[in-house]
Amino acid sequence: MSVPSTSPLPLRELGRSGLQVAPLAFGGNVFGWTVDRATSFSLLDAFVDGGFNLIDTADVYSRWVPGHSGGESETIIGQWLAASGKRDRVLIATKVGKDMGGDHVGLSRRWIRQAVHDSLARLQTDRIDLYQSHDDDAATPLEETLAAFAELIKEGKVRAIGASNYGAPRLAEALATSARLGLPRYESLQPLYNLMDRAAYEDALEPLCRAEQLGVINFFGLARGFLTGKYRSEADLAKSTRGAGVKAYLDSRGYRVLAALDAAAQAHNATPAQVALAWQIARPGLTAPICSATSTAQWAELAGAARLALSPATLLALDQASAVA
Repeated sequence: MSVPSTSPLPLRELGRSGLQVAPLAFGGNVFGWTVDRATSFSLLDAFVDGGFNLIDTADVYSRWVPGHSGGESETIIGQWLAASGKRDRVLIATKVGKDMGGDHVGLSRRWIRQAVHDSLARLQTDRIDLYQSHDDDAATPLEETLAAFAELIKEGKVRAIGASNYGAPRLAEALATSARLGLPRYESLQPLYNLMDRAAYEDALEPLCRAEQLGVINFFGLARGFLTGKYRSEADLAKSTRGAGVKAYLDSRGYRVLAALDAAAQAHNATPAQVALAWQIARPGLTAPICSATSTAQWAELAGAARLALSPATLLALDQASAVA
């Protein structure tokens, strides 16, 4: 299995934001949900001590859990920042816009200003390095949203802004609005992208991001765990609570991808998960896939992807196996 070396990780520019990120980001949706506070601290320590720096979360994590109200992930990250003293070694990315209850939803100036105050308090920090629109809000003018973000940047509460779950036409409109009004622009996009989910990003978003020099930090880089090779039949779906989410991948294309991952893993002395992430890291224009782990051993495996150089033949084989007919 490919394992991390002791040499420093190369950092990548995130769009034109001035932020430099290691080639894997940690997805904080697990904090306070599938991992407890102590395990979260251990994971974050291992992540940063391994040379990685971008931690992605959102105000809404993990509101879907019974008894939770949102903010649980940010709260744990804030407690870790306070206890570890590692604030200056990490970049904190969080999001605003998803339903937090009542009128706490969307991208109005009123809610953005309240939400950033709440996130900063939970994170126990004076700044958010990357503040992202979690969803597009068609009911709020882009001018209002971007002007609100401009205020936060001017006040020093936010360093750069990004978009998540935006379609290409709306993202292009947002970028044009920023240019026309002289407002800060979205410097990054957070789309769904992996070997099984390629078309939506590659068809329209990828050309736009590359033309506009936007950073890309994609989510579900392991296709809800399918690309680890854990799920190879419907009987395997019961292995975890997320199993039902991969059922759609169990088709002829999915089996082709698993076979290609197995072959690549054997050829490179790696694991299927490492290969799946390394394929993304090697894609031009993609800055850092976001992945999560629930144990330090699991994270150690995933971290190996950042130093795994796939051969041109392997990249081509994965491209062909995952191509959408």
